[in-house]
Amino acid sequence: MDRKHRDILRRMRLELCSQGLADGLVPQYLFQEGVITSEQLEDITSQATSQRRTMKLLDVLPTRGPKAFQVFLVSLSEFPWIRDKLDLLCKESLVEKTLHLPNNIKDICPSDKQLSLLADQLGADWEKVLGYLGLDHVELYKCKVQNPYSVYSQAMEGLVKWKRHMGHKATMQYLWEALQAAEVHHSSLETLLQLS
Repeated sequence: MDRKHRDILRRMRLELCSQGLADGLVPQYLFQEGVITSEQLEDITSQATSQRRTMKLLDVLPTRGPKAFQVFLVSLSEFPWIRDKLDLLCKESLVEKTLHLPNNIKDICPSDKQLSLLADQLGADWEKVLGYLGLDHVELYKCKVQNPYSVYSQAMEGLVKWKRHMGHKATMQYLWEALQAAEVHHSSLETLLQLS
């Protein structure tokens, strides 16, 4: 399943669980179309509550290959309002993919203010981003130990270390590529664009 589809299912998880999707024909249709196995169908239907059945379905679905999301959309014939919302989110994610870094800022070194605002946006994704920026596990661990109660401070310290270590090579382009490689939410990319 594509990352964008996994993200959509994750963002919609609570809403989908509240609809009782796994109580209708959805799991049966997914089984019929070969998206889930008979064991997975049994595991889903054996859950005690409607919400747990849907949670189990949402846990299994992202692991079931590239066609799983599209077949899932087709299976929502009993829930057209959910299918429409998922379709809309897919279209919005296509717009997000069109973000690109303008040429005039690619070689600019990000300021501490820009890094601070980005650190605030990254949240728990900071470790993955800094891994792509080249910080090793020891440096990441030091950031955590020196700032045990603040994810923002951990991220900020890591970004400043990256900037110091890379010097003039610490460019917006380098940072942009790390954000994309880490598959962070598009809002972090937008923040970087707005700050430029």
